[in-house]
Amino acid sequence: LQECILSGIMSVNGKKVLHMDRNSYYGGESASITPLEDLYKRFNLPGTPPESMGRGRDWNVDLIPKFLMANGQLVKMLLYTEVTRYLDFKVIEGSFVYKGGKIYKVPSTEAEALASSLMGLFEKRRFRKFLVYVANFDENDPRTFEGVDPKKTTMRDVYKKFDLGQDVIDFTGHALALYRTDDYLDQPCQETINRIKLYSESLARYGKSPYLYPLYGLGELPQGFARLSAIYGGTYMLNKPIEEIVIENGKVVGVKSEGEVARCKQLICDPSYVSDRVSKVGQVIRVICILSHPIKNTNDANSCQIIIPQNQVNRKSDIYVCMISSAHNVAAQGKYIAIASTTVETAEPEKEIKPALDLLEPIEQKFVSISDLFAPTDLGTESQIFISRTYDATTHFETTCDDIKDIYKRMMGSEFDFEEMKRKKNDIYGEEEQQ
Repeated sequence: LQECILSGIMSVNGKKVLHMDRNSYYGGESASITPLEDLYKRFNLPGTPPESMGRGRDWNVDLIPKFLMANGQLVKMLLYTEVTRYLDFKVIEGSFVYKGGKIYKVPSTEAEALASSLMGLFEKRRFRKFLVYVANFDENDPRTFEGVDPKKTTMRDVYKKFDLGQDVIDFTGHALALYRTDDYLDQPCQETINRIKLYSESLARYGKSPYLYPLYGLGELPQGFARLSAIYGGTYMLNKPIEEIVIENGKVVGVKSEGEVARCKQLICDPSYVSDRVSKVGQVIRVICILSHPIKNTNDANSCQIIIPQNQVNRKSDIYVCMISSAHNVAAQGKYIAIASTTVETAEPEKEIKPALDLLEPIEQKFVSISDLFAPTDLGTESQIFISRTYDATTHFETTCDDIKDIYKRMMGSEFDFEEMKRKKNDIYGEEEQQ
């Protein structure tokens, strides 16, 4: 996806783009697999899917589960590039958080906070005060700080100021600010407050949850950006084996495929194409589960997210569950796909993810993958090879978009600017619009 978005953006910027992929589909790691038979093959499961799973063609299973924050960066990229015209989205019905072995709806409005059984009465009032404070907080207006220095005061101290207890801190940091660990507590609070604001503003757009999901699966996203690139003259080649990245004097000059060399000045790729320029930074386990029932205690939602904060299960990193269903054209009628994921911490990853799988029982079929996470060791300044990072365990696209903006900056030497992109599009499309 990062590469598809960047090829779209670079094409709009007037660059000449050639996009090659050794796979026969768009999106690489972040593809959606259809039909269901292909998923069985991919995970080397014996036999074929049982009759009860319906038609294989009705399935579109994401390999990497993620939702879009309604007010987040990816939605902005989709709107600015007008890739939205190729996609339809649905709102995810609810976001839940795990506490003491049970799941509760994440309270995200004042009314929900007062009705929630997650907190006692006094805790609710304090939490409500905190939400009001965050909503009014404006980093450019010191009058809204109430004695907090956004660049110095730690988030731990802000929680103290509002006298919030451990459970509330857990779900605020992990289910609203969407941190994966507790490292943020001792960092300046500005970033956390902005994350909670993003959550609340995203929620305000549609009401049920702050998350959106595209019909027919996430595989639609890279295809949308590929179309954008093609409109601006980009060329796409699928099923194209990459034999060698050609380097002269430490700098990339081309890519060799089937005996021919396509010459270039800059190259963007994922870690799997350049194993000598990346280092392993961890692992993620993901378990795709096919269910014939909605998840218990979610009011039979046909889509939801569940976050299990690490403290609740004695871990360092959170466990996530994303659930979607036939309502999103990704599964056969009456079927649900739940994907659990977390950062691996021990030698037995499947044990680590058990608390999530327990919430999903009975599970009809599961597909387990453990993937290495890679980050570039080469920033690309010398070689002009720009490498994206592997997808992390988070269930939204904010970290992916940070990576895209980072690569853009390394390539172009300037910050990625949505407004600039809009102007460039108008320069190219401007005349037709008027007629």
